[in-house]
Amino acid sequence: HVQLVESGGGLVQPGGSLRLSCAASGYTYSSYCMGWFRQAPGKEREGVAAIDSSNGRTNYATSVKGRFTVSQENAGNTLYLQMNSLKPEDTGIYFCAVVRPRYCSEYLRSLQAPDFTDWGQGTQVTVS
Repeated sequence: HVQLVESGGGLVQPGGSLRLSCAASGYTYSSYCMGWFRQAPGKEREGVAAIDSSNGRTNYATSVKGRFTVSQENAGNTLYLQMNSLKPEDTGIYFCAVVRPRYCSEYLRSLQAPDFTDWGQGTQVTVS
């Protein structure tokens, strides 16, 4: 049973920084992708950043490229999202996700959540 627990959200002024963390457990995949999604009020959930655990390759949404950095530690059990130069449009609930190996390469390319993605409960980020 995959369990993902996000933390680190909060209220920050425009131009500020936040670091989100996601503690992951319960999966046995030998290789997988992890990533961050966000959902703003009244909008659909969108992919923000993804990382391939087997080789460290990353991909970012155009809107966050150059400002956000995704990384992993603890043998891939902890996922981070460093968010700098935050803007009001970055406001939303941020979700951590684990993507199963067979969907990894397509997810890394498109940032779209495939079937059977495992999700955390989300953490609120407000930029105001």
